Amino acid sequence: MNIAVKPLAVALIAALCGAVVAHAQGLPVASPEAVGMSQERLQRIGSALGAEVDAGRIAGTVVLVARRGKLVYAESLGWQDKAAGVRMTPDAIFRIYSMTKPLVSVAAMMLVEEGKLQLTDPVTKFLPTLKPPGVSVAQADAEFARLTYTTVPAVREMTVQDLLRHTAGLGYAEITQNAPVKKALQDAGIAKTDDARALTPAEQVERLAKVPLTHQPGTAWEYSLASDVLGRVVEAASGQRLADFLARRLFGPLGMADTAFWVPPAKIGRLAQPLPTDPAGGATLELIDVSAPPAADSGGAGGVSTAADYLRFAQALLDGGRLGGTRILSRTTVALMTSDHLGTRIAAPVTPGELLLGTPGYTFGLGFAVRQAPGVAGVHGSQGEFMWGGYAGTYFWVDPKEQLVGVYMSQMTGATRPFYRRLVKNLVYQAIDD
Repeated sequence: MNIAVKPLAVALIAALCGAVVAHAQGLPVASPEAVGMSQERLQRIGSALGAEVDAGRIAGTVVLVARRGKLVYAESLGWQDKAAGVRMTPDAIFRIYSMTKPLVSVAAMMLVEEGKLQLTDPVTKFLPTLKPPGVSVAQADAEFARLTYTTVPAVREMTVQDLLRHTAGLGYAEITQNAPVKKALQDAGIAKTDDARALTPAEQVERLAKVPLTHQPGTAWEYSLASDVLGRVVEAASGQRLADFLARRLFGPLGMADTAFWVPPAKIGRLAQPLPTDPAGGATLELIDVSAPPAADSGGAGGVSTAADYLRFAQALLDGGRLGGTRILSRTTVALMTSDHLGTRIAAPVTPGELLLGTPGYTFGLGFAVRQAPGVAGVHGSQGEFMWGGYAGTYFWVDPKEQLVGVYMSQMTGATRPFYRRLVKNLVYQAIDD
């Protein structure tokens, strides 16, 4: 039996989202037709995802779509916790992993607007001990057909802008191809998100300072621990713990009541869980433990949120840094963040979007992948659209041209994640009527 909840008329959409609207100050609700979308065609989202739930390929999901500032589609289907027999609810809480990065990027830009940070500031201005031992450079040995590595001095220091656009020369142990950096991260005990959550901020910086860089700062894009370091910069510049700064300056003002770095006991029953094993590969799925406060707040991957909370954040960005009467950033700052910050001088083995989300045609801004043209990417979208996703199956995008925001939340890992991101996005765009 398909357990998808079918999209309904505007009154029933509001009813479906009742818990979300009441708890997280949801966006105003409108019928799809009122904002140029087809209710009938939007139903294809639930049909497609419901089939995936029935086939046992995903546990469950929440999907929200807003156009022209109005919520027009709300879908919660499948299982919040299949093993426990708990159905998915609109207010389910998800581990958002790398969708924490845009939140921390906005926090940093708030401090830029206050004059407490500048994009050109060296990171050591705020974290004096973060002085890596050099840059690990690969050299091809033609005679023995192998790579060797040498460490050379950094030409310049990493900057705040480098952290925001992932050009700082830092790495991720799971991703980097630089063998000495990978080993150094593992040896330092900072190879995984759980590692970052278990260390104090000072311990994290101290250990990272012993790891060589993967590239000269400012010369190459490589997805990395940069957002974790950015979180430490936010703390140093603001004088507040990252979680506290975000709660007071972003989550509270936007009504993001369920967004944090851990889930308190009163809410833990709303935490979404993945299937016990990855249907595509059979591997056991283990996600980060968010049931207790971490020693340090991971700005790169430690956040939890709901679809409704993240929709409000994304809508504020679409509206130029303001949601209703609450302004978090200026319009000009949002425009700067969603511009191309790589240009032609910064190298990348593949484009950022293709590297992590399976989608070519994107560059990178300050915290988001940014679409460069309507074509190239094998998925719907518009030039200037910006987006990002999370390791455990979450995804969002903002399309200024279409005045469209989409949030897809699930809990899963494995090679099938890009498929669901593209599926949901394409099904949203095919429902646009004007």
